[in-house]
Amino acid sequence: MDAPKISIYDTTLRDGSQGEGISFSVNSKIRVAQKLDQFGVDYIEAGWPGSNPRDLAFFEEARNLKLQHAKIAAFGSTRRANVDVEEDPQLRLLLDAETPVVTIFGKTWLLHVEKVIRTTGAENLAMIEDSVRFLGSQGREVIYDAEHFFDGYKDNAEFALDTLRAANRGGAEYLVLCDTNGGTQVHEVDEIVTEVRKQLPDVRVGMHCHNDCGLGVALSLAGVRAGAVQIQGTINGYGERNGNANLTSIIPNLALKFEREMNCAANIKKLRDLSLYIDDLANQRPDIRAPYVGASAFAHKGGVHADAASKVARSYEHIDPALVGNRSRVLVSDMSGRSSIMMKAREMGVDLESRSPELKTFLEELKDLEFRGYEYESADASFKLLLDKFLHGRKDRINLKGYRAMISEEIHSERELYSEATVKISVDGSESHTVAEARGPIGALDHALRKALSPIYPFVEEMRLVDFKVRIVDSKEGTDAKIRVQVESTDGSRSWGTVGASENIVEACWEALKDAYEFKILLEETGGEEVEKASRRIAVEA
Repeated sequence: MDAPKISIYDTTLRDGSQGEGISFSVNSKIRVAQKLDQFGVDYIEAGWPGSNPRDLAFFEEARNLKLQHAKIAAFGSTRRANVDVEEDPQLRLLLDAETPVVTIFGKTWLLHVEKVIRTTGAENLAMIEDSVRFLGSQGREVIYDAEHFFDGYKDNAEFALDTLRAANRGGAEYLVLCDTNGGTQVHEVDEIVTEVRKQLPDVRVGMHCHNDCGLGVALSLAGVRAGAVQIQGTINGYGERNGNANLTSIIPNLALKFEREMNCAANIKKLRDLSLYIDDLANQRPDIRAPYVGASAFAHKGGVHADAASKVARSYEHIDPALVGNRSRVLVSDMSGRSSIMMKAREMGVDLESRSPELKTFLEELKDLEFRGYEYESADASFKLLLDKFLHGRKDRINLKGYRAMISEEIHSERELYSEATVKISVDGSESHTVAEARGPIGALDHALRKALSPIYPFVEEMRLVDFKVRIVDSKEGTDAKIRVQVESTDGSRSWGTVGASENIVEACWEALKDAYEFKILLEETGGEEVEKASRRIAVEA
């Protein structure tokens, strides 16, 4: 007998938005819903009607959405104790949202029934059954979330099962077992879900897990193994406290490891794109260490690993990264050996002979630079420039004659700091001396350098700085410590990283800025051929 298809229920727009620092505008929620639909998600839980004006506005807009596959779900609770379902204002708001699906939660744990909502077990069962039946009678597909199910089951198994039976009698399409506190362990999920399936063999069971113990994904997968056929979670694991079960890990595990059928499995090559898109709309930096979709998920740094992966990819990669829209990366550092450098150079479009004396010398130079504070893992552009300069004799286009940065304070009606920088450079034998102002000294240097370069290289006006990081390399040296500066730049279609290091923070910034402009010049000189090789490090891909 074939294993049943798994239904994917996304709650990024409701439960995910309860995470710290996560917020979506109405327009962003619409775009997220459209993207999830394109990916093949089955249900999109969009919010709690009446809880806030933003959710109300979304449901009004959502009526005009032309989704191809996914169903929008409104979320709420069962009726209040001792209130008729037709008189309950919260249930009325759920109907007013006009969504095809309504998901309601009810109490499973007697502790909550008696101490929180202060009613009896019998009334709680009636609340569940009445609410599910009423919403179903109004033409809605009803999904029932059994809140605190695992805690409730461990406290009183028979009552917890009775709450499921009540929802089933009311006509719920799915009975979802919620690990609301996130404290359940994997073996407990396996045992309890197995028993639920035994006691209610004809119902469709779902899982809703949280990540408080770092087990959200594992618990969801254990639930599937025990018979669950719906998984609720969020993209990138957004959610309250430590977050919800992460669908960007669950989906590839189900598709590639469990070989389970899902509607979204056909689009799994778009998984990384989906992850980055949602991060972008939520204004979050992508988690580079996220399984499957993170930039580091298939990155190799140690020389032995990189060498083995270059010969047989699966020796150090559990799947082909392309299956989820990712790729292998080689990181260069003082741990790198010949194989790592050769692979990285090849990635940059430079062929090296393994036995060439230049490679040995370059490797020694690279390790010396890293010892002095440079780091090239996130600075592919600086690495490419160094490679071309050291091995192929490429000359800098920007020859520094001198620079100066000053900070001043002007006193008008308000005290205001500003910075002024002067830059003297030589480009193609022509000297330029420019001055510029900005709020900070690095911004002033950037403006002055851009002003000097733009008459000769007008395309530098396309550039802008999108990220700027400062790190202390050896903190025990205090104010004399080496400083590493990493800069990420873009011209709108390409992004690249550069690095500088020095005991002087302005000098380190100058090096990173100069490399950023040098790399843009290199891109234009080569007709953009370096785009796929040296400028793959895109911070945010929409």
